[in-house]
Amino acid sequence: MHDIRAIRDNPAAFVSGWSSRGVADAQALVDEILTLDTALRAAQTAGQTALARRNESSKLIGAAMGKKDLVEAERLKGEVESLKGEIAAAEAEEARVGKALRDLLAAQKSLAADDVPDGEDEAGNVLVGQPWGTPREGGPAKDHADLGEALGLLDFEAAAKMSGSRFAVLKGGLARLERAIGQFMLDVQTGEHGYLEVNPPYLVKDDAMFGTGQLPKFEEDLFRVGEHLLIPTAEVSLTNLVREQILSEDELATPIRFTALTPCFRAEAGSAGRDTRGLIRQHQFHKVEMVSIAKPEDSEAEHERMVRCAEAVLEKLGLPYRRMLLCKGDMGFSARKTFDLEVWLPSQGTYREISSCSNCGDFQARRMDARFKRAGEKKTEFVHTLNGSGLAVGRTLVAVMENYQEADGSIRVPDALVPYMGGATRVGL
Repeated sequence: MHDIRAIRDNPAAFVSGWSSRGVADAQALVDEILTLDTALRAAQTAGQTALARRNESSKLIGAAMGKKDLVEAERLKGEVESLKGEIAAAEAEEARVGKALRDLLAAQKSLAADDVPDGEDEAGNVLVGQPWGTPREGGPAKDHADLGEALGLLDFEAAAKMSGSRFAVLKGGLARLERAIGQFMLDVQTGEHGYLEVNPPYLVKDDAMFGTGQLPKFEEDLFRVGEHLLIPTAEVSLTNLVREQILSEDELATPIRFTALTPCFRAEAGSAGRDTRGLIRQHQFHKVEMVSIAKPEDSEAEHERMVRCAEAVLEKLGLPYRRMLLCKGDMGFSARKTFDLEVWLPSQGTYREISSCSNCGDFQARRMDARFKRAGEKKTEFVHTLNGSGLAVGRTLVAVMENYQEADGSIRVPDALVPYMGGATRVGL
């Protein structure tokens, strides 16, 4: 959400910022916002003026009655009745224009940080540093879907019969390997990196989705169940833990860090034809999410720390990866700066996204009314929120399967996961 006062004070910054994020006519958008803002303030002023006049006239009625000036008293009563109509009209106009302004502001993306590169899509993303690890060498690498089906442990046909496309059934050692990956990630983030484990709701209200930016713009990507929505990521549940709160500065002396291993549900409405086979893009998958709540001056350092927490998982699993700084055109709706981690997939001969870590600044906090108060200060400030995958479990399973496949069709278990597999070192043959 955006501060109308900031747009009013520096409209050029928003024209430039939204233009760089793909808004076709940002000048017209800002003009519309400012026109609504002017109309809203005019309606508020008209209502306040009419209310003040009504109150004054009401007082004068008593004075006129005291003087037994019935003619003046009746005139004032008529004026009060007339002003009631003006007040109601002003309130209706204020409500109408206010809603239009709020809806328009709520539909606009966050502005990017100053060091985010320009670019329209993923082609504008920038490699940060050098890739970590050595991509798998050797014979031809099988696709994870072929590997899993050949082992009889991955069944897309049965899943399609009961649920449709973009679902899968995992069995036996492969199901246990997926579970092991999730538990391992959760242990790393809680035990080594200090995140507080949370078991949050998977069904949330519209207000929670609005707070983190999924609504109103991306409703088609969500699954609705009655009056609730299934979470597309635990970011929604975890970030809303500070909704409508005023934290003390002491509570944010160190950023608040939450993590959760949850199922995630996505309609994938905008991905028709992409990754239709395999586990890369499913309607239902598991993910370990990290969320941080920080003071504004701490969020940049916390962002770097969060990315390193995700990278640590990949390194412990021995999975080659690279870090990309997303350009303005490829960032998510709520983000002001995002790093993606991309893991090497041998069957595709390329890197694919496995984690996205974003600093959202105060954008989500404004939508959730999440604030803090500094010691000795009366005014409050909005917190900064950050979120990142630590990691996507299904995509990590894909990476493990492909990078650790053996010539006989089995999958070697990474050393870090062996304790979570009951000592098993192979899946399959």
